[in-house]
Amino acid sequence: MEALFTDAATTEEVTVRVSVSYLAEQSEPARGRWFWAYHIRIENDGAGAVQLLTRHWIITDGGGARHTVEGEGVVGEQPVIRPEGSYDYVSGCPLSTPSGAMQGSYRMVGEDGRVFDVAIPRFALHAPAVAE
Repeated sequence: MEALFTDAATTEEVTVRVSVSYLAEQSEPARGRWFWAYHIRIENDGAGAVQLLTRHWIITDGGGARHTVEGEGVVGEQPVIRPEGSYDYVSGCPLSTPSGAMQGSYRMVGEDGRVFDVAIPRFALHAPAVAE
């Protein structure tokens, strides 16, 4: 699994794994637009179920500009992840530079009602070099 998911972080028995793909077909470098898809897998290795409530992203472009994205759930869902279970989703990120990075956190609530934040590991966004 490490070959598919290149970045991972574990917080309180919840692991977030990330895989990134540059999407050349959706990018327009001549117009200053580069696009990536990222695949997230959230694994629950704890004894009780957890529910993802909100997301908090920090997106940094190649020029150092930072953008924050916050909202309820992910891709329109607030999934409940059972013990030893996982939840996968795919989303995308456009940038106005050919490189950047993303990181953040998910706010979760456990079966016991305890609310906690789970780290999303920092991962790089790099467009492949194109020969002119």
